[in-house]
Amino acid sequence: MEHWNLAQIATPHGTRDPVVLRQDDGGRAIMIGLNPGQELGDHQVKEGAWVTVVEGSVRVAAAGETIDAGPGHLFRFDPHERHSVASDGGARILLFLAPFPAPDHYSGHDAAA
Repeated sequence: MEHWNLAQIATPHGTRDPVVLRQDDGGRAIMIGLNPGQELGDHQVKEGAWVTVVEGSVRVAAAGETIDAGPGHLFRFDPHERHSVASDGGARILLFLAPFPAPDHYSGHDAAA
C-alpha cells in the first residue's frame, strides 16, 4: 500500500513545481499548487485527465462552460479536450492522467526530446 496526505505535500513554487506522486503504466498522479493568480492556461493533454480540488478555489473552463469550484470538486476531461484551470486566491489540485503515457504521448516533437 502507498498513501499520501495531500494537505501536507509542499508545492512552494506553484505551477513551476508540480510534484509527481506516482507514475506507472496505469497513470500518473501529480500534485499542483496554484499560487494566487496562477493558472494552467488553455491547453490539452493526450491522456484522459482527472482534476480534484484539494484546497482553495479554482475556475475551470472547457467546452464553453466555466465552473467555480472548491475542495471536493472533481473534473474529468477526455484526451485532447481543451481546458484551463485558474485560481485568484490560490489552490492545490490533484491531477491524474490515465492511461500514462497515452499511445501518442511521445509522438512527433515529443519523441525527439
